[in-house]
Amino acid sequence: MVDLVKPPRVPRYEFTTFSPEQARQFLDAARGDRLEALYVLAITTGMRLGELLRLRWREVDLDARVLSTRGARPGEGGAGPKTQRSQRPVVMTEVAAAPLRRHRAAQAAERIRVGAAWQNGDLVFANTVGGPLNPSNLRHRDFRRLLERAALPHMRFHDLRHSAATLPLGMGVHPKIVSEMLGHTQVSITLDVYSHVTATMQHQAVNALDDLLAVKMAVNQDRETQNRS
Repeated sequence: MVDLVKPPRVPRYEFTTFSPEQARQFLDAARGDRLEALYVLAITTGMRLGELLRLRWREVDLDARVLSTRGARPGEGGAGPKTQRSQRPVVMTEVAAAPLRRHRAAQAAERIRVGAAWQNGDLVFANTVGGPLNPSNLRHRDFRRLLERAALPHMRFHDLRHSAATLPLGMGVHPKIVSEMLGHTQVSITLDVYSHVTATMQHQAVNALDDLLAVKMAVNQDRETQNRS
């Protein structure tokens, strides 16, 4: 009898992602924001909010445009990385590295103003006295205000991670590359979560193949015609 019982389906969250134009609107609205670099990293690397808030300057190489997501150390607070695969090197675009350089300079100026009261935790994204940012305030206050300023629909902060996946997938970037960027344990996870995008990629591949074969067939037909004449 047990074999006849169908297991209940696990409902899948319908996430929201940015189109390329919306992503540009978002970045335009974030320009000059105190946490601009955090938002740009989120949408260009797919890093989770926890990874961003735990990031230390010693894990960032701005010259090489590479950073490392290693999670929290003992005694530093906060949850560790979601999986072992989450501990990964992350390559930054120049679009992300440039505001991060400005952020470092602005933070250095804040540190001088605060003086001895500065909490030296080496956090890349800290509050105005160097301490940890409140993730709830960032998600529900700062991020929502930014979306309103950009005239964009409401979405979760985590949807920036989804956008970081769907944008390159939509441009034809191989899912394996996107999977490694996100820190997924298997590319099948990426293919499953973003199946609606990969389905579009299949149509693009088929159309490209049609175009390629049509050109080759036309060339062959021209040669046959010339040979007959």
